[in-house]
Amino acid sequence: MTQKIRLSDLPDFDVAEHLDSEQAIADYLTVVLEDNDASLLAAALGDIARSRGMSEMAKQSGLSREALYKALKPNAKPRFDTISRVCAALGVRLVAQPVHL
Repeated sequence: MTQKIRLSDLPDFDVAEHLDSEQAIADYLTVVLEDNDASLLAAALGDIARSRGMSEMAKQSGLSREALYKALKPNAKPRFDTISRVCAALGVRLVAQPVHL
């Protein structure tokens, strides 16, 4: 007989704990961008910023920690300028590719 596992018994998963290299960050952002969802992108950038330390990201981006938390929470709609500054602070850039139909 198979024992059922309750969801509450599973450990919490935090993707930020696994974003430990530039390649991991780039791969994560690439997958997120494929969904074409601005709020998901904001949340992913928040995950990445947390993996690097919000205080450090605030300093490097020129934004306050509070502004970063607000702009990079799930379902946020940050301005492109904010996304651009966070990407620059993270050392990544967004790249456009042609869509093949």
